[in-house]
Amino acid sequence: MEEVLKQLFEKYTGQKVDEITELNSSGSNRRYFRLRGGLVSIIGVIGTSQEENNAFITLSRHFGEKGINVPKVFAVSNDGMAYIQEDLGDSILYNEVSHGRESGEYSSYERNLLCKVVEKLPKIQFKGADGLDWNVCYPEPAFGERMILFDLNYFKYCFLKATGLDFNEVRLQDDFEKFKEDLLEDMGETFMYRDFQARNVMLKDDVPYFIDFQGGRKGPIYYDVASFIWQARARYPEDLKEDMLSAYLRSVRTFLPDLDEAHFREKLRQFVLFRNLQTLGAYGFRGYFEKKPHFLASVPFAIDNLRRLLRKPFDKYPYMNEVLTKLTRMQQFYEIAEDKRLEVSIYSFAYKKGIPVDSSGNGGGYVFDCRAVNNPGKYEYYRQFNGMDKEVIKFLEDDGEILFFLDNVYRLVDVHVKRFIERKFTHLQVCFGCTGGQHRSVYCAEHLAEHLAKKFDVKIKITHRELDIEKML
Repeated sequence: MEEVLKQLFEKYTGQKVDEITELNSSGSNRRYFRLRGGLVSIIGVIGTSQEENNAFITLSRHFGEKGINVPKVFAVSNDGMAYIQEDLGDSILYNEVSHGRESGEYSSYERNLLCKVVEKLPKIQFKGADGLDWNVCYPEPAFGERMILFDLNYFKYCFLKATGLDFNEVRLQDDFEKFKEDLLEDMGETFMYRDFQARNVMLKDDVPYFIDFQGGRKGPIYYDVASFIWQARARYPEDLKEDMLSAYLRSVRTFLPDLDEAHFREKLRQFVLFRNLQTLGAYGFRGYFEKKPHFLASVPFAIDNLRRLLRKPFDKYPYMNEVLTKLTRMQQFYEIAEDKRLEVSIYSFAYKKGIPVDSSGNGGGYVFDCRAVNNPGKYEYYRQFNGMDKEVIKFLEDDGEILFFLDNVYRLVDVHVKRFIERKFTHLQVCFGCTGGQHRSVYCAEHLAEHLAKKFDVKIKITHRELDIEKML
C-alpha cells in the first residue's frame, strides 16, 4: 500500500518521492506516513475500512467548504483504502499543554490556547451540520439509544463488575434506562465530533486545525463539551474548566442566541457523567482484560473526576448515584488517585491552645493570625455559631476586613502551592489562628480550601481543631 501512496503523491504533485517516514498512529488502526519530494511534504494514510475512510474524506471536504479548519484531502486511491492529505506539521495541542497536565498548574498561554480551541467547537457543530448527508457517517449516522446502552453496559461489565463492588443489576439497569431517556432529550440537528480531545487538535502557526473526526455523527452539543473539558487525565483545575465553558457559551450564542444557560449546564452535567462512565468502561477493558498497565494507571484520574461530579448527587437516578458513590469510596481508588498530588493541610485553631504541629514532619508552611479581624465572638448572639454558619459568614463579609485579609493570604499561598507542585513536593501546611478557633479562623480555613480547590489539582485536608472536625475536600 505504501507504493499506492507514492503514486498518489507523484500524480498530484508532479514530484518524485524522496523520503517516506511512518508516523505514530496513537493507537489507531490507520497507518500514517509523511511523504517528501522536492519542497513538498504531504501526509499519506492507509486505512482498514473503506467506509471509515470515506467518512473522513467526505467530512473533510464538507467541513472545508464551510470554512472549518481541517486538513485538505488531495487524492484518493481507486479502492478508497488510501489517500493523501495536507501536512499540518507536528504541533499537537496535547503536547503544547503538557506542562499543565503534568503539574496541574496551567500557564496563561496554555489556558488561552485551550479556550481558543473550545471557542471553535460550535462552528464544527452547527456549520459542520449544515447540508451534511448524515448517511456518510460511520459506523452510525446518529447518536442514539443503542450507543448509550452499549456504553453504559460496557462500563458495567468491563469496569464495575471487575472492581468486585456488589450491586443489584436490575435496579442499576432501571436507572440506566431513565438516564438514557434524559440523554436523548435534546438531540438537535448538530454534528457530534465524538472524539473531541487535545490529541485531535493540530496547531499550524498557532491556529487550531481538527483531525480524526471520522467517527462523528448527528448528536447533541453537550457530548463534545463534556469530552474536552472533563477529559480524565487532563487535570484541568475547576476555574480553568469554568473558563473553557464560558468561552464555549460565548461562542455558541452566535448560533443559539436564546440559549437557556441553566438548562444547558444541567444537561451538560448529565453528559459529563455519561462520558466519565464511558471512559471507565474503556479503561477497565484495556486494563483489567487486555492487561495494559497504562490504562489501569489512568483509572484514578477518571474516578477523581467522578468523585468531584458526585458532590452534587444525581437524585433522578438514586440507585446509580448510590453505586457510583460507593465506587469512588473504594480504598483501592482513593489512595491511588491522590498519592502523587500535593496535599495542603489547612487548620483552624485557638492560640491559647497552641499552634498545630506539622504531623508530616516537613515543617514550614504558614500560620496566619486572624485576631486583627473584627471578632463576631465578642457578641453573645454569634457565640452559638461557627465560621461555616451563614450568620457568621454574613457578619464577616458585611464587615469586609476578612475579605482584604484573605486576598493577601491567597496571593502568598498560591505562589507557594504552584512552586511545590513544580518541585513535586507532597505536603504544605497552612494554619489560621484566632481567639477561640471557632469563627474567623474557621471561615478563613474553609475559604482558602475552596479557593485552592478551584485553582489547583491538589489534595486538601481541613481540620477545625477546636470544633473537632476533620474532612477531605
